[in-house]
Formats: sequence, C-alpha cells, structure tokens
Amino acid sequence: MVRELREQDAQCSIAQAASVIGDWWSLLIVREVTRGHRRFDDLLRELGISRKVLTERLRHLVEHGVLARRPYQAGPVRHEYVLTETGWALAPTLVSMQDWADRWLLGDGSATGAPREGGTEQARVRALLGTPVPTSLLLPATLEPTTSNTSPSAGPTTSADVTHPPQLDVVADTATATILFTYPSTGVATSLPPDWDQVPGAVGCTLENRLFRDRFPALTTAGVTVHGVSTQRPDEQAAFATAESIPFPLLSDMDLHLTAALRLPTFRAGQDLKLKRLILVIDRSRTIRHVIFPVLDIPSAITEATDAALTLH
Repeated sequence: MVRELREQDAQCSIAQAASVIGDWWSLLIVREVTRGHRRFDDLLRELGISRKVLTERLRHLVEHGVLARRPYQAGPVRHEYVLTETGWALAPTLVSMQDWADRWLLGDGSATGAPREGGTEQARVRALLGTPVPTSLLLPATLEPTTSNTSPSAGPTTSADVTHPPQLDVVADTATATILFTYPSTGVATSLPPDWDQVPGAVGCTLENRLFRDRFPALTTAGVTVHGVSTQRPDEQAAFATAESIPFPLLSDMDLHLTAALRLPTFRAGQDLKLKRLILVIDRSRTIRHVIFPVLDIPSAITEATDAALTLH
C-alpha cells in the first residue's frame, strides 16, 4: 500500500516523490502507460496485477496528477489513462533506473555504448519486433513535418530556426515505412566527458548519418522516410545537420520520452544519458517490423534496414 508521509519527511522532496510513485505497482503502472498500455484490461494483462490493486493505484496516480482519465468509448463510457505533463516528467527517472540496473545489477559497472555480454538489452530490444510505437509520440525536430515528408531536396534548418523547434511524430504517417535509427552523439556536443573516445560504441555516428543521407533520395522515391534520434539538444543537432547537409529530420529525445516508451538501451557519459546505436523499421500502422541491434557494421546495417523498409513498400 501507499505509505503516508511522516511529519519529519514533509519537507523532504525525495520522500514526497516516494509517497506518489515509490510504490512498486505505481511505478510499474507509469512504466506501462509510457509504453502505450493505457486501458485497464491492457494494464491487467501486462502487469499480472489484481483488479483491486490496479484500481487503487490508478486512483492514487490520478489524484496526484500523474495520470489523467480520458474517454475512448461512448456507449458504455470507458476511459483510458494517459500521462499528464507531470507524468511524462518521470520518463528520465524510469530511464535512469533502467540504465542503473543494466550497468550495476546486470553488468560489471563499466560504461559502454555497445551491448553488454549476458545483459538483457538485446532481449529487450528484440522484443520490440511486432509491437506498436505509441501514438502521437512527438519530439523536437530539425525539419518542419511538411518539409521532411514532401521535399527531399529541401535543406535542413539552421540553429537560429530551432529556438522553438517543430514537433514531429517519430513515425511518419504519410510514408509506407519509417527507418528510425538511434545513436549516441554527432558533431561537437557540449557535455562529453574527457574519455568519450574510449567508451566502446560511442563514436562513429557521423558515418551513419552520411550513409543514410546518400540513400535518402532513393528511399524517398520509394515512400520511405528516415529519422535519426539522439538525446542531444535540437540546436546541437541542427548545427550538425547544416554542416553535413542532412536532408531528413534529426529528432531530439532530450526529455527521454521515446527512450522510456520503447525502453531503449542507454549509457551514461558524464551526467548525460546517451542512446546506444540501433535501427528500427516501422510500417504505416506504427508496428515495428525489423530490428537491428547491435549495430556493429554500420554500412551493412544500413543496407539491411533499407532492404527491410523497401519490402514494406
């Protein structure tokens, strides 16, 4: 059960947070809603929880503004549970917990941008195959949505255009397929630790972007769109896109919404969480049809992803 705050903890922010989401079931409910499981029966199935406990925890999270009830059916009226702005603000907490466990409980404590031997990252990523990407998952983008889907020859925006960057869905609904590739960092980022080049799997992302850039005209002709994703700020991404003439959107998951929704593998560089390199091929119905992880041979992985996307045409 959710515990009441002791008087001496009333001014402690950690205790205040624990009183709202510190319960086992409450935290896992937030995890599942983040993943797109928003309806009562879906949560029952995913969590293996009793109806009574689920009802109590959902009421608790709604009362504290983490979730909101939204009707999805009129006769009879049925509701689903969606994350509020307060709820989405927990995404970095979920991802940090996952990263901590991957590194310190399931790994040897070392920082690596590559998959861990014997870890659960590969199984978690491969389990994405055949699952949907949650709807309306919007991230800041370096290109306007209309430009990215209709004009492959249009150039990227400049850093001056991203003071208020446009929001773009991670899956293009006008395309026959979306190639979504994640990578740690490109260009000159501002928060890299001194030993960045020594972290296995951390570097090499410029090559990946360039190879997708070279294939982009042919992919666009076939109705396939490409999105690159990192946790860098939009202005850093825009500067890189301008320098390299990247014609497709680079999406910023700096708030870790996509990472939490798909439970993507990360690693910590200094105080920043970076995405490990992987590639997803997603069809028009938002279902993940092909997964490449780890990405060890970048040219071969891009050829594989291109071939998989073209089969969905």
